[in-house]
Amino acid sequence: MKRICRIAWAIVIIVVVLLVVLTGASFYMLDYSLSPDATRENADLSYRQLYEDYPETAAWVDSLRRKDALRDTFLTMANGERHHAYYVHKGSRKTALVIHGWRDQAIKYFFLGRMYERELGYNIVMPDLHASGKSEGEAIGMGWNDRLDVMQWMQTFQTDTMVVHGVSMGAATTMMLSSMQMPKGVKYLRFIEDCGYTSVWDEFNGQLKEQFGLPAFPLLYTTSLLCRLRYGWDFSEASALNVVAKSPYPMLFIHGDKDTFVPTEMVYRLYDAKPEPKMLWVVPGVGHALSYKTHQAEYTKKVHDFLETPSVPLFRGKIVSAPTQGVSSAHRNRPVCVHELKDLARTTVLCEYDVIREVVDDVKATATARNIFGIYASNTIVTSTQIM
Repeated sequence: MKRICRIAWAIVIIVVVLLVVLTGASFYMLDYSLSPDATRENADLSYRQLYEDYPETAAWVDSLRRKDALRDTFLTMANGERHHAYYVHKGSRKTALVIHGWRDQAIKYFFLGRMYERELGYNIVMPDLHASGKSEGEAIGMGWNDRLDVMQWMQTFQTDTMVVHGVSMGAATTMMLSSMQMPKGVKYLRFIEDCGYTSVWDEFNGQLKEQFGLPAFPLLYTTSLLCRLRYGWDFSEASALNVVAKSPYPMLFIHGDKDTFVPTEMVYRLYDAKPEPKMLWVVPGVGHALSYKTHQAEYTKKVHDFLETPSVPLFRGKIVSAPTQGVSSAHRNRPVCVHELKDLARTTVLCEYDVIREVVDDVKATATARNIFGIYASNTIVTSTQIM
């Protein structure tokens, strides 16, 4: 009997020790992954790194400063935090939001701001994401919470034409934003993601194996649960893959074919999940987040061509009651979809649920014939909850 008790106590002690170790490891992994960079507010260091990697940006920044054109701006977010962005107003009706990567800040991505302002004629908004740069916050959001902040920047600086362009974690943020209800003042909207991950779970799972040689179970599960308890979201929920599958907006995917930090295979899954319209550029011989640095002229041209491809304005769809006159009994009382295609036609198209594909095919054929990069759904009805 005593021997059985000793065995039982030994088992209990082992289980308790394992739970303590697992809990401690979960806290360590969460802090390791989401803790802000210790130099996050060191703007001088960020400028030095920027000028070292992209020397051409030094004269551009100096020119903006002399004209007092590089402005600091702050917003109070829904959670009460004060967030920061750099803003350059070029007097354009086109605005680009440039979204930085993990443990970075906006300054390090001024090379893309320069491309948009100088080469493409856009106003630029470059936010410091949650717990980055001059923005408040205790933990990095990995794009999931950041998408809400970027939406607030879009609403504040909305113009007729907008593009959201993110790199790495910023690209994941861009994709996670892309199926949300957009500001009503925006007529033309596009997204560009450069080396973004499919989901936080996939990215952390890969890094857990590569850096520590550990499987997903049990540590990734417990850390994801801890993230839910501390920050209100978990790793599997933060899925760019799930979001792009519902995004109706034009999107350009860019990824280096030698990327191991965010493996290149992820971009193919993202591209396959995204409905039309979409474009893909896999850059040969390039590692993580280096496509612009190694192919500046081609990168700029790809972005320019994507943005300048003609597009129909954003339109609104809504479900209304089905007409009965002239409709077969089998199709009566089914919902219909109303699409207002302002550039393709000056009329409103009414279509039955069952024949939506025929109308979509007509729209696609017209768009192809006129070289219009339009917004449409290949096999679905577009409703007011999907497009604004």
